[in-house]
Formats: sequence, C-alpha cells, structure tokens
Amino acid sequence: MLIFNVLFLVAIIWFFASVVRGVFGENLIGLMIISDVVLLAINSTFWIGFMKIDPNEARVMVFFGKYEGTVKENGYFWVNPFYAKKPMILRARNLDAEPIKVNDKSGNPVMIGQVVVWRVKDTYKASFDIDNESKSTMSQQLGTAKAFVQDKMKAYEYFVKVQSDAALRYVAGMYTYDNMEDTDEKLTLRSGGDELNDILENQLNERLALAGIEILEARINYLAYAPEIAAVMLRRQQADAIISAREKIVEGAVGMVKHALQKLAADNVIELDDQKKAAMVSNLLVVLCSEENAQPIINSGTLYN
Repeated sequence: MLIFNVLFLVAIIWFFASVVRGVFGENLIGLMIISDVVLLAINSTFWIGFMKIDPNEARVMVFFGKYEGTVKENGYFWVNPFYAKKPMILRARNLDAEPIKVNDKSGNPVMIGQVVVWRVKDTYKASFDIDNESKSTMSQQLGTAKAFVQDKMKAYEYFVKVQSDAALRYVAGMYTYDNMEDTDEKLTLRSGGDELNDILENQLNERLALAGIEILEARINYLAYAPEIAAVMLRRQQADAIISAREKIVEGAVGMVKHALQKLAADNVIELDDQKKAAMVSNLLVVLCSEENAQPIINSGTLYN
C-alpha cells in the first residue's frame, strides 16, 4: 500500500504537469484540474491509514462507532483511513500509591500504602466498559494543577487508582495491625507478609477484571499507626518489651539462685537454715534483677543484726 500510494502521488503530479502544459487541450483544462484535486484528496486520505505500532503497544479500531478489532502486532501497517485508531499501551506499569489512613479490624487508625504492578489485558474492556465521568467531576472540584493531571489520565488508569485504594481499604479492615494482649490473630497487617500480599492481589484482580486489567504483583510497602495514636502505641510497645525482658530476667535469676543453693548444698560449703536461705535468695535476686550494678555492703555485725 505504501508503494501504491507513492506511485499514485507521482501519477497525480504527472497528471497536473500535463494539464499545465496543455497536453489534454485547453477546453478540458478546468475539468482536469478538478479531477486532479479530487485525486489528490483521495491520495491524502489514503496516507491517514498508515500507522506504526511499537512493541507492547496496540491500536483499537473503531469504524463510525463500531468496534472492528485490535491490532497488537509490531510494525508499520495500513488500515481503513476512516478507522479511529485509539492507542493502547500493553506494557507493565507501576502504581506507587501514597499511604492512606484506614481503620484496622480493631478500629485503630493506621497509615498504609501499596505498590501495584499492572497491565492492560483486554483492550476492549479497557476502552469501552468503563467511563471517566467520575474523573471529570472530580477534576472540576480540584485545583487547576490537579485538575490538569486528572484530565490527562486515561479512564482505565483512573479506574485502577480508585479501585486499588478501595481494595487496600477493604483488606486493611479485615485484619488488626498487630496482636493485642486479648486477641490471638493468626494473620495481621504487620506479620501477614506474602500471604497478605496474595489476598490483596486477589482482591485487585476481582475488582479490575471489569476493566480488562491484569494485576501482576501487589505489595504493601508502608505500614504505620496514624500520627494521632502513634505515640501511645509506641509507649505500649515499649511497655510490652520491658515486661517481656523483665520476665526473662526474673526467670533466669530464679534459675541461677536455685543452682547456687543446690551447688552450696552439694559441695558442703556451708549449712544454711531457711532464714539464711531466704536472706540469700533475696540478696541474689536484687543483684541479678537490678538495672544498676550492685553496691557491696560490709556487714560489721552478725547476720541477724
């Protein structure tokens, strides 16, 4: 078609030159010029049908409102010049969503963010099954800069953004941020890991199947308590850590005291009655469990005075 169009254009130029030289006579010169203009218009229309498709790109063909198909092959093509050729990118894309505030299963406000890798799988659904009316309405309510960004965003791109936020809110509301003292959650936002990412990915695939979008990967990349409760929760975590450490220290100290008493009795180092044992246990526990180094005290009297 490219060769034909070039030869057609050369023929039109030759025909015009012939008309100017008077090869066809002066009586028909007006008709010949009109014919040449019509042929030039037809040739120009043919040139509109050429298109170039790069790798992982496509063109959605619409003929006066009727969907005619999608061209996904790479190269240089010619199609009906009257086809509306809507470009569509099939490459994988990233959506790095800003952290949003949601309530977890316990009602605690948390900040959570996600990274989604997606691509267009069904070009027909992405082009015709979703609308951008809500995007336009939102753009009118935003400032000038934000409205410009929203207007430049394609309908299916905006659909991915909105549904990703909705899926993240849904998943975050199903689980608690972390295990509390009175709960025993097997899966939490903090410890969910790959299992929680798989749940999020499934939710996204269900919601975005309507738009012909395929989710390749979805991961939670940010998780923290909301600023209004972050300080309180930090103190709670510190208290839990201190209590856990104290329990471990006491457990170790009791074992050391028990071992010391058994060793003294086994080696016949000294005979201790119950009152002396109690005093020794008290002193050892104070030394072992104290946060500061023990200060030695010299007893100048007896053990009981």
